[in-house]
Amino acid sequence: MGLDELIEHVISLPRTVKPVLAMGAWFKNTLCITSGQQAFISKTAGDLDSPDACRAHVDKARALLAWLGEKPAVIAHDLHPDFHSTRFAAQLAAELDVPLVAVQHHHAHIAAITAEHQIDEPVLGLALDGVGLGSDGSAWGGELLRVEGAAFERVGHLRPLPLPGGDRAAREPWRMAAAALHELGRNEEIARRYANEPAAITVATMLQRGLNCPRTSSMGRVFDAAAGLLGLCHKMEFEAQAAIALEQAATHYIAAHGMPQPAANGWHMDAAGQLDLLPLLALLADERDAEYGAAVFHATLIAALTDWAAQAAQRSGIKTIACGGGCFFNKLLSAGLREWLDGTGLKMLTAKLVQPGDTAIALGQAWVAAQLLTQDSLGL
Repeated sequence: MGLDELIEHVISLPRTVKPVLAMGAWFKNTLCITSGQQAFISKTAGDLDSPDACRAHVDKARALLAWLGEKPAVIAHDLHPDFHSTRFAAQLAAELDVPLVAVQHHHAHIAAITAEHQIDEPVLGLALDGVGLGSDGSAWGGELLRVEGAAFERVGHLRPLPLPGGDRAAREPWRMAAAALHELGRNEEIARRYANEPAAITVATMLQRGLNCPRTSSMGRVFDAAAGLLGLCHKMEFEAQAAIALEQAATHYIAAHGMPQPAANGWHMDAAGQLDLLPLLALLADERDAEYGAAVFHATLIAALTDWAAQAAQRSGIKTIACGGGCFFNKLLSAGLREWLDGTGLKMLTAKLVQPGDTAIALGQAWVAAQLLTQDSLGL
């Protein structure tokens, strides 16, 4: 496999590092290898849910090692133990007799932004995406992190919502809408509002009893809940369909009427740094104009995230906000947040060459592991 066939991007790092091989995540998997002061990011192997994609992942890993011509000092992988990329990382580390480093998914998202911008100082990281395994074992996805070198601290997160039916809720936004209604004390509305869904009564009962309803701080699921409450998408036929429908509806409204004002009292923050968007979802549950509701959702979300980041910046003294995760594909969110953060004197960093989604995870893993080596935290 030639280098042109193998490599998608070459990134200059803030400093020279030891060779690291990073195995990437589950969705849109890429790998990354470091050499000198550069990181080489592979073309995607795809989602690691098929034998062909897993074989492509293995082939790319071995091709990168052959090109490097030496053993990596460490192999980095996602925190999730069941990913193919994690299992193969362990296999390869045993073959080569090199150590493994597990990197939390959202830490990797923010580290990828800092690597690409050659930032070698503390940042606040706003990681907004679908889901990634958190260091506490729960499903994260709406995180405010303090990232410094190879270390991170979770300084805030979205109020978790239940996932009725687990992973199925990530494919059926009406379930996330039902979860929001339940959290708002409106469980009795679920069966009536979603009468066309055969599982509506069952889902309402599951939520009442807390059965098969793991909780997640995912921002992606908040987008799903909003789309489901506004009737824009009940079930998804492709990835991020609900979020795309929400953005399109908002864009259509804004083109005709301009951006509405954020909803008054549309969010709440507690002393522990938890951002609660249930007040906003409550407004959407009663909104009959889906396009207006979608626009208000975006306006309020931007204001809430700005408030969240600004308060964390004031507490920490850190003025740089690195923003990563698939939610930043949303142009309304990205542009609006940049404008509001600029207005508060904060600097917003987003993906440049590397996209904000999971294709960036391998770069972030590599940069975290490389900094661990620099700190000699592995005893190497």
